[in-house]
Amino acid sequence: MSMLRRFRDVARIGPVRVGTAHDQRGREKHTAACTAPNCGFSADYDSRAAAELAARTHRCPVR
Repeated sequence: MSMLRRFRDVARIGPVRVGTAHDQRGREKHTAACTAPNCGFSADYDSRAAAELAARTHRCPVR
């Protein structure tokens, strides 16, 4: 069952948005998700630096 996350400190790096939220166990997680159509990239990280690095190096698949 999915949980509604309340993101804070949201930033946009190219087509990727990086945000900070708490997971179901109360730990702070950082998410990077691509907003480009038909991309589907999304990942959770333990540190903000890792999420921002993933956002900077992300390349959407060629259509």
